[in-house]
Amino acid sequence: MDVLSQNKIDAILEALSTGVIKTEEFEETPGEIDYEKYDFRRPNKFSNEQLRTLQTLHDVFARLVSKFLTGYLRSGIEIEVAAVSQMTYEDFIGSIPNPAALTIFSLEPLKGMAIIQFDPMFIFPMIDLFLGGKGEGLNLAREFTDIEISLIHNLSSKILENLAIAWKDIVRVKPTIDFVETNPHLHQILSFNEIVALITLATRVGDAEGFINLCLPFPFVAPLVTNLAYHRNPKPDVEDVNIEETKRLEHLLGFPMIELTVLTGQTQITVDDFLHLQEGDVLLLDKKVNDDMDLYVGEFLKYKVQPGKLGSKLAVQVTALTAGGEQDD
Repeated sequence: MDVLSQNKIDAILEALSTGVIKTEEFEETPGEIDYEKYDFRRPNKFSNEQLRTLQTLHDVFARLVSKFLTGYLRSGIEIEVAAVSQMTYEDFIGSIPNPAALTIFSLEPLKGMAIIQFDPMFIFPMIDLFLGGKGEGLNLAREFTDIEISLIHNLSSKILENLAIAWKDIVRVKPTIDFVETNPHLHQILSFNEIVALITLATRVGDAEGFINLCLPFPFVAPLVTNLAYHRNPKPDVEDVNIEETKRLEHLLGFPMIELTVLTGQTQITVDDFLHLQEGDVLLLDKKVNDDMDLYVGEFLKYKVQPGKLGSKLAVQVTALTAGGEQDD
């Protein structure tokens, strides 16, 4: 804005009084205003930036679950984030067929509950793998048996453990499964107008392509989204990195030895049996052949592993982090 001097003001007033300048020239024609439609019944609580950060976070989660299930079931399983959006809880429930595989869970200390929905083209091949099959699915919708519901509970528990690991740098949570439901209209855990973030994961089990929906209500995930903003650290400037110091630290860190211990299983025997143990005796352990073994780093339990061989040597393959394995000791 220009500041007029007293001489310019006097000149303008004189021009107006003599008619040299007409008053119409000072009138501005109002321009058209573009209004954006807003539905108050379906407000957008998540910003586009928050949805992008949720996608980045769950890209890590998808990779963790994919690697874990591949090692756990010894079959090629691919999982990746397909879409992240927001909608009302009513729209989400209305999109679910009946019957469906739904797991309602909570994550302490977060308040409220959330939902995992498994597509039939994902859950039936997974159940087949759990039961020793080749991962073949079913092309028909039917009710789930009690055994299948128990396996869905077990699978959900494993997936939620990896979700807690993916979130650990933002907020530490303890997953708890409240119940597994097959009728989406039987339990209303939220108000129909509540806004939820829907993370859709595309899955491939063998030749079967399906999806997993992770439904996170806004009040449930709001602390996570808030903490994400504070955990964004800018990448260090390459010029600020001392190359010589980096090489020195790498050299020093190469010397310490770390003791790794694999626990195959445990059992209890009497002192008399122990004294009479001989070569070739068999002890019954508390784990099955296909169960994961425990890998300790020092005295801390960190990983779940499967036994095997590398050349002529015994070896183990890491299949998952344990519930406390993400902690720095």
